[in-house]
Parts: sequence; C-alpha cells; structure tokens
Amino acid sequence: MTHPAFAELVAPAAWRTVDLLSDLHLQVSEPATFEAWRGYLDTTPADAIFLLGDLFEVWIGDDAATLPGFEAQCAALLRQAAERRPVFVMHGNRDFLIGAEAARQCGFTLLDDPTVLVMHGKRWLLSHGDALCIDDTDYLAFRTLVRAPDWQQAFLARPLEERRSLARGMRAQSEDRKRNPDTVWADVDADAARAWLRQAQAPTLIHGHTHRPADHDLGDGLQRVVLSDWDAAAHPPRAQVLCLTPAGLQRVDIR
Repeated sequence: MTHPAFAELVAPAAWRTVDLLSDLHLQVSEPATFEAWRGYLDTTPADAIFLLGDLFEVWIGDDAATLPGFEAQCAALLRQAAERRPVFVMHGNRDFLIGAEAARQCGFTLLDDPTVLVMHGKRWLLSHGDALCIDDTDYLAFRTLVRAPDWQQAFLARPLEERRSLARGMRAQSEDRKRNPDTVWADVDADAARAWLRQAQAPTLIHGHTHRPADHDLGDGLQRVVLSDWDAAAHPPRAQVLCLTPAGLQRVDIR
C-alpha cells in the first residue's frame, strides 16, 4: 500500500518537547475525560500539541460550535490552548468533518494524514492509523464514501438536528458492533506500515485509532508506536500523552 505524497512539517529550532495524543473521543456523556483534557491543556509544558484524530466522538460540522453547548465548550478550550502554543489537529474516523472554519475560529492547524514531522534531526511519520487497517474492508469503503467532497457537502447541507440524529444512529451501530462477540477488529497492517515508512524515509510511525498502545518492531530499524485512547472514568483511568523530546519518546500518564 502506497501513499501518493507525504506532507512535511519542520519543527522550529525552539521546540524542545511536543505532545502527541489521540482518541480522546470527547463527548458530553463522559465529563471525566473532558475534565482530564481541560486539566492537561492547562498544565502541559509542551511547545506544541499534536492531536492525531478522534479528539471528538463525533463532529457533525463546524457550525455546531457556534451555538451554546458541548461543541462550543470544546472549541473554547482549543482556542485558549492555541493562544499559548501551536496546536495541530488531524482527522480521525469520528471527527473527519472538522473543517477550515473551526480551525480559523480556534486557531489550530489542520494536519494532513499522514504528515512527516522533522524534529531533533529525525523524521517521524504521524497518522491517525485507520487508513492502514487494510483488512477492515467494510470500514475502508465507508471511509472512502464519507471523505468524498460531494458526500460531505450533502451531509453538511442538512439541518443541524438532522445531522445530530444521523450521528446518534451511526454511533449506536458502532456500539452494537463493539458488543458483538463475533466482531474481528483489524489492526494496522505491518507491510503497509513499512511501505509508508520507507516512502517517508522515516524510521518511526506514530498513530492512534486501534486503542492498543504498544511499541511494535517492524524490522530493518523500523517501528510503529501506538497512542493510547482516553477514558478518565475507567478503572484504572486512561489519559496518556506521548512526549517527543531530544531524548526520544516517552509515555506520560496524566491521571
């Protein structure tokens, strides 16, 4: 599996530490995770923050953040965070409708998937990871559909409450699939990951999506590092950040 091009971001020399995180799945029904995220944004010493997809459980359009409610609260926190340091947001499989207007209003930068981050003399390939789960053919067909500009334009033209209803239906289907004991969850394909890394001339892929935090040796000096999901109400709670420093990568539990 190949990718036609890789975006590249060269970190300013002043950056010493950046935070990478994904799969917070922020939603109004999980206030503990929202508060953990708020606390993290208030205290992180990072020079930049990279949110690699699924910051939100669902994002039904940038206009949702213009009305009082949960989306507006999230947008306010993002805006405050972006006033203190650069914030980069990558689309995930849940929040692929985050658009240019949200980026403008909140001050963050939308990041292509994948993107090569050049920092501390090394190249790091960043991705949400869903496009590399090539055995999940049903999902990849859905991904192709909903990433198409025509589909997105038609969806965003629907009234806001209709979009909310449709999103609730899609979430319910997803939860049903999770509860089905026969469901087989695809992981990132190792050959596809190696192909991306070689094309990007990067030794390390950092991604989320699978909710299976681990470090995987891909051979030939290549590796993939999987970010944790967040669930501050779990026992024990999960709220982990991957810090990229001059010494390398370090996992930090903030709860």
